[in-house]
Amino acid sequence: MLMLQGKKLVVVLPAYNAGRTLEKTYREIPFDLVDEVVLVDDESQDDTVAVGQRLGIKHILRHEKNKGYGGNQKTCYQKALSLGADIVIMLHPDYQYTPKLIPAMASLVAEGLYPVVLGSRILGKGALKGGMPYYKYLFNRFLTFFQNLLVGQKLSEYHTGYRAFARHVLETLPFERCSDDFIFDNQILSQIIYAGFDIAEITCPTHYFPEASSINFRRSLRYGLGGVKTSLLHFCQKRGLLHSVLYEKKVPAPLQSS
Repeated sequence: MLMLQGKKLVVVLPAYNAGRTLEKTYREIPFDLVDEVVLVDDESQDDTVAVGQRLGIKHILRHEKNKGYGGNQKTCYQKALSLGADIVIMLHPDYQYTPKLIPAMASLVAEGLYPVVLGSRILGKGALKGGMPYYKYLFNRFLTFFQNLLVGQKLSEYHTGYRAFARHVLETLPFERCSDDFIFDNQILSQIIYAGFDIAEITCPTHYFPEASSINFRRSLRYGLGGVKTSLLHFCQKRGLLHSVLYEKKVPAPLQSS
């Protein structure tokens, strides 16, 4: 067991049709620091699982029915916690985000500086330089500006899929109540902010190419409306205007009797 500052680091890979990019992503993971890798396949229609097995990934879980991007993350985090992870990093196996940032992101958590770290495509010029469609860039900037106003933060973006968490964050958040769809990313960030956890951001270069996962304009619009709804919900919850189960404290699991 390698351990970073005495902490177990687990990288989770939420996969859907990632057969052509999984190996390239996996090969760049810094295994001098990473203790375990978890691959969760969300009923892919390609050879994602076979590629993972060929690479020797020890922990491969496959959904027999597609649960969606958020549902995939839930399985990822639950498995990582069951493996005793102290730090969990979500990395997309489509090679859109570079695994080479894992040491920097993990170190911020391991040193106790921040319990949550985001790999931001917007800090610097990573997004457009990496090929992000211009309409998505503008959409990202506008939506993030609006969300910052509502939730009282200064994040550069709410929509990155590259994230690091300290164990106690995932144990505290009722992330199981978040959506199984793409809006999960916004909802869990809202939970993090509402719970008072500090968030760090690190500049992340991004790669857009045909094999990289992406949602079309219609899904992007639906996602954006969901982001606005989540931020409005956060705003109202914080001011006592309504009560949402999304922000209720997680009930500890009952102790198992021997």
